[in-house]
Amino acid sequence: MNLRLGPQNPMNKTMVMILAFEVIVFGLGFPGMIMITKSPLGISLAATIVASLLAIGAAATLRRPIGYPLGWLTQLAGILLGLLTPWMYAMGGIFAAIWVVSFLMGRKIETSQTAV
Repeated sequence: MNLRLGPQNPMNKTMVMILAFEVIVFGLGFPGMIMITKSPLGISLAATIVASLLAIGAAATLRRPIGYPLGWLTQLAGILLGLLTPWMYAMGGIFAAIWVVSFLMGRKIETSQTAV
């Protein structure tokens, strides 16, 4: 199964915006990791930076072959941040759901354009 959208798909802009908002949410999750759940500072910082860099890298390369695999990996990273603060399970899950729905809408656009 091809887990990418074509470079001309209009949903690519939406996918980039999802990734951009994830960077913001990952950054906002960092204080919760260290202040509320008392996760170790170094681990929390490293996990936040890795997840954010994945999202930035995916957004920057979304029209290239590596972009979508990074985007899918970002969704997994967002959910795994829940290991450091439980509310990130919810936030990561919500973003992953938005990502999947947007991807499926992009697929539908591609199939309707090829049918015409």
